[in-house]
Amino acid sequence: MKRFLPLIAALGALLLPGLVAAAAPGLPAVVVEGQPGAQSYSLTLQLLILMTAVTLLPSILLMMTAFTRIVIVLAILRQAIGAGQAPPNQVLVGLALFLTFFVMGPVISTINTEAVQPYMAGTIETTEALQRAVVPLKQFMLEQTRESDIATFVGIAGGEGYDSPEDVPLSVLVPAFATSELKTAFQIGFLLFIPFVIIDLVVASVLMSMGMMMLSPVLISLPFKIMLFVLVDGWSLVMGTLAASFFR
Repeated sequence: MKRFLPLIAALGALLLPGLVAAAAPGLPAVVVEGQPGAQSYSLTLQLLILMTAVTLLPSILLMMTAFTRIVIVLAILRQAIGAGQAPPNQVLVGLALFLTFFVMGPVISTINTEAVQPYMAGTIETTEALQRAVVPLKQFMLEQTRESDIATFVGIAGGEGYDSPEDVPLSVLVPAFATSELKTAFQIGFLLFIPFVIIDLVVASVLMSMGMMMLSPVLISLPFKIMLFVLVDGWSLVMGTLAASFFR
């Protein structure tokens, strides 16, 4: 988890303007009154905004990394096999998280070298460190985002385009990146589904030709699908393909 802290610091740059504004003097306090005679508590709006930012940070982290594509493909694969809840959700999320750490390794290393280490050494200020940290993360998202998705959100925002991809703001890039990741994940999932559907069709056809209408084709095809997946070393192929899809 320590390797992932530089990436969390980069995402904190998204929340910096709101936190700075919240820290402005003169903001009113929210007073929580207790029962008559009980003690009263004062909670500033700065603390409320900070807690809200911390709550949203995991969601922002997941939507700006490789996690979305990986976890969707793994969920579609489980559905294609038809083995119910095997592997369980905890296993799929764990696989997706650690594969995300692997894919984001170069980005994390760059953030640590160019932003975190100089900031810890005191050679750069906080604002500059956050700006440096966002650059490699933004470059990663640009490499995975389709130009058509960026153009869609630029049009929705009423913009006229940008001179270079680096000029695209995060407010446009993040939703475009999430949309592009969803599309890519479903494309990979479609390709994974095809061989398992073929097995289901073959088994259903054989059962119908034998007159075994009352026997569930899913029950018969499941062991064949598991056997095929194991024989071709399916998990290794899927993991390798998912990781390679980010390094095209």
